[in-house]
Amino acid sequence: MKQSDLQGELERLHAASFGWAQWCCDQRPEEAEDVLQTAYLKVMEGTASFNGDSSLRTWFFGVIRRTAGERRRRRWLRDQLLLRWFTRQSAPVPAPDPEAAASGSENNRALRKALSGLPARQREVLHLVFYQDMTVEEASRVLNVSLGTARTHFARGKAQLREVLAQQEEKHDER
Repeated sequence: MKQSDLQGELERLHAASFGWAQWCCDQRPEEAEDVLQTAYLKVMEGTASFNGDSSLRTWFFGVIRRTAGERRRRRWLRDQLLLRWFTRQSAPVPAPDPEAAASGSENNRALRKALSGLPARQREVLHLVFYQDMTVEEASRVLNVSLGTARTHFARGKAQLREVLAQQEEKHDER
């Protein structure tokens, strides 16, 4: 694929790519912007190259996921090193963001809470399928797992999500 064609396709994927980057960065928009920018740089500099084995979208989502993972590992290492220097100082707890606290409906909060309780792989597969409109097969390629593994995580995640949401609904009805 020519560089100009690749750039055009990536521009069309930008909104979905940013959504996936946010998911990979635990809903931190600033970090997602950095991760997405780094992923674009990897593509433009040739560090990450598309070989056509999958769709461009699937491949690029994999680049974003790996880039976010690299960033998390660097941040963890930095935090560990800083802890050695400042063992007696505790990190200040950030004040809650009023806009973030006010945003989202009760159902949205319940769904996010239920999703956060799922294992990471199940959360990722469900996000790719439901929020990024991918097939389970495409999600398996993004996550670099077999199709059978992705299907298992998808089925288990949906079942566990149903169970948790039903329990939350029962608790809400009891009030």
